[in-house]
Amino acid sequence: MKKRKYQDIAAIHFREYSSIYLFVIVLFLMGVIFGAVIVNSLSFTQKEDLFYYLSQFFGQAATGKVAAGRDLFLQSFMHNGKFIGLIWILGVSIIGLPVILVLLFLKGMVVGFTVGFLVNQMGWDGFLLSFVSILPQNFLIIPVFIITAAMAVTFSLKMIRNQFVKKISQPIMPQFLRYMATFASAIMILAVAAAVEAYLSPVLLKAVINSVK
Repeated sequence: MKKRKYQDIAAIHFREYSSIYLFVIVLFLMGVIFGAVIVNSLSFTQKEDLFYYLSQFFGQAATGKVAAGRDLFLQSFMHNGKFIGLIWILGVSIIGLPVILVLLFLKGMVVGFTVGFLVNQMGWDGFLLSFVSILPQNFLIIPVFIITAAMAVTFSLKMIRNQFVKKISQPIMPQFLRYMATFASAIMILAVAAAVEAYLSPVLLKAVINSVK
């Protein structure tokens, strides 16, 4: 019964703010496309330098000479956790609204650049490498970033409305509690994504590297 109630609340929320979620998704995809396009603007020397360091990393991954799973887990979790924490802080501050959108665009750009560079330099093999090294954890991370960014935007807009439009002022505490619950859930999902990145992706990456040699 309680599960059904939460599902209804989530469905109402997504319907009410569907335009914001659509805008956030489009913004992220624009960042991905922009990141992929940037690859073509790099000079030959820049591509060679980047590919050299990338080859060094793949060589270490193929021989198992990468950081321990626990270290990779902590690094991934802390990195993504800081990003989510920053979005949370920006969401509760009125002036943070545009910065949230910029951060999400940059996140998409990083993903697009990474995948685009691998495909540009290595073709089909690069696509396979990006598929096993980037995609598994990002199946979880990207939806979390999109949902939390959209939640932060909606919460920030509600605070602006309450601050400057007195006639439609609403109690902020229930909304704040839902906001906190969303980000607490996001942190738990990021922990799962960090485990995937630390323990599953290196195994898949090693297998693909050895197969394409």
